[in-house]
Amino acid sequence: MLQKIGFQPGINKQISETTAEGQWVNCDNARFRYGVPEKIGGWNQLGNLNQNELTGAGRGLHHFINSLSRKYAIIGTNRILYAFSGGIFYDIHPIQSTTTLTNAFTTTNGSPTVTITYSSAHGLAPGDILLMSSFSTITNSNYSASDFDDKKFMVATTPTNTTATITMPSNESGSGATTSGGITIEKYYTVGPAVQAKGFGYGLGSWGGEDGSAITTTLNGALLDDTAGTGGSGTSITLTSTTNFPDSGTNFIQVGTEEISYTGVSGNDLTGITRAVRGSTRAAHSDGATVTNSSDYVAWGEAASGDLVLEPGMWSIDNFGDKAICLIHDGACFEWDSSLSNATATRATIISGAPTASRHMVVSTPDRHLVFFGTETTIGTPSTQDNMFIRFSDQEDINTYIPTATNTAGTQRLADGSQIMGAIRGRDAIYVWTDTALFTQRFVGQPFTFAFAQVGTNCGLVGQNACVEVDGAAYWMSENGFFRYAGRLESLPCLVEDHVFDDINTTPKQHINAGLNNLFGEVIWFYPNSGSGTVNRMVAYNYLDSSPERPVWTVGTLARTAWQDSAVFGKPHATEYDPDAETPDSDVNYVHGNTDGVSTYYEHETGLNQVKGGSTTAISASIESGDFDIGQQGLAGDGEFMMKIRRVLPDFLAQTGDAKVTLNLRDFPNDTQASSSLGPFTINSSTKKIDTRARARSISLKVENDSTSQFWKLGTFRIDYQPDGRR
Repeated sequence: MLQKIGFQPGINKQISETTAEGQWVNCDNARFRYGVPEKIGGWNQLGNLNQNELTGAGRGLHHFINSLSRKYAIIGTNRILYAFSGGIFYDIHPIQSTTTLTNAFTTTNGSPTVTITYSSAHGLAPGDILLMSSFSTITNSNYSASDFDDKKFMVATTPTNTTATITMPSNESGSGATTSGGITIEKYYTVGPAVQAKGFGYGLGSWGGEDGSAITTTLNGALLDDTAGTGGSGTSITLTSTTNFPDSGTNFIQVGTEEISYTGVSGNDLTGITRAVRGSTRAAHSDGATVTNSSDYVAWGEAASGDLVLEPGMWSIDNFGDKAICLIHDGACFEWDSSLSNATATRATIISGAPTASRHMVVSTPDRHLVFFGTETTIGTPSTQDNMFIRFSDQEDINTYIPTATNTAGTQRLADGSQIMGAIRGRDAIYVWTDTALFTQRFVGQPFTFAFAQVGTNCGLVGQNACVEVDGAAYWMSENGFFRYAGRLESLPCLVEDHVFDDINTTPKQHINAGLNNLFGEVIWFYPNSGSGTVNRMVAYNYLDSSPERPVWTVGTLARTAWQDSAVFGKPHATEYDPDAETPDSDVNYVHGNTDGVSTYYEHETGLNQVKGGSTTAISASIESGDFDIGQQGLAGDGEFMMKIRRVLPDFLAQTGDAKVTLNLRDFPNDTQASSSLGPFTINSSTKKIDTRARARSISLKVENDSTSQFWKLGTFRIDYQPDGRR
């Protein structure tokens, strides 16, 4: 007899495969649409042939249309800020400092290293980006001025506070440069590291342990961000006390979020200092700021258990009319005016009067306030940054933040939590999350400007970008589940919850990001699993097809570090990060000596394949069911009968190219599924049936593809079976 094989929409990984009769249990690169599974759409790399890769990890993405009807994508990586328009990437990263040097370059025969000597403390750290220009000559070198002029370089090392090194693509073949002509060096604002690491101190990775008895003291004198030390020499820092601080070898202290190394102790001075090490960012620190010894670690080889982490370089990006507003996480905020006639040839500039250290930023609409979260209590003093403090500008004025009787600027401090994690603009309010709670921020006008209300507890946001808003509802991932708020707090029922949270790496939690694919009614979260420090997994919720009784979830291996919906460009855009890839030196975005990997910018839901760098590769998609058995005389199957399967009748609602169908066999629930002669069978649009000869107590269905230009959308399969025994 023929029996239909029917399955409920969505993946269920909360029960065993044998229990999941009539359900799907696994998938990759597949979605449910109108209740049936299909392969997801393809993606195509954006940018022209000489602009393919972006330096660093994509951590911020925003689309907008300006008053001239021109479409822009603003893309922030952990190193560079880009504007994308008309198929071209433009480097609009703000410049922090400009230095003119003469006779600053030295090289050594047989080495690709170029040492740059500054006349005073440079304030650089490894990973900083330098742009060279107006370079005249270099002597005794095979390098020429054209190898440096209008080129970007990543700082490799900072041997001293007045020297830094960069790396050339090839070794020096000359005798070695000792003199060089004049050159202008522009330093990009530092964003931060590509990855987030846990441990006591910063940049330690997963190992090293925690200092069990850290010594603390205070600064004796202010430590500015443009000088090396408090002692006046540029090579030392004066503390209130150096008692019990290590005094031999290279050691480390932590001041605020900055890590500083030192090599000696003289009285109350730490000598031989190097600022902003271990991937941290150079900052100003006030007299009396806390100084922590971060040199000693227990039990090398044990997993670090400290709570201190260095968050990755991230951006908050929005637009205030024609201006793109771009905030470096825990740093300054910048504006870039897209309406200028030469906009793509200009760079973002710091917003005058705005806070200089904030965790997050949102433009409030339609009232048009610029709102900073986790920001300074004293504007312009980064050491006063309060992770729970909110500050907003005067209405229609992004340069005014001091409240007066005649403006709408103001402040607010939230109470529940230890830090504000993120915020997004909703239909009638801004949603603000701490690490423990959800608040709403509603515009009410003078005299209060905004009203704040706590609307959720024990539902904090896991990472800055792990939330989206759609049709008046906010969706987000917390440390312990998925939530929705649409007037009331709801915990989203999730049939893949254990699959996600039992295998998620929450150390780099700021890597977790959410995206909305409104074309298919999906909210997607991208996250790293337990074996990865970068994003390599996804989980998606279909808010259109879901019901309280049957939520529709999918899982997969699609890895994206930033995502933007289709509202502006018609298709979703996203970045993919490869920490080991390099930008071809023919690319105009090439950064010499880049060690942070590159990001690829894609347009999604286009075609059936992945198109990258001019090459087309297949998108492998699959879906697999739970076990099902046969009934007898109208009764539901309970595994009592063996069955003989003679034929399978495939049914595809839509199919392009071939698909593969496998029937996996199982006699007992604890048996390992073993494929036999029942697959994989190659199915095309003209395949009527599959003849089989197999016996089993239960079977499961797997549909997949592995070649280019293939697409499938399932209908209802049937099997021809009869009860049977087994010899």
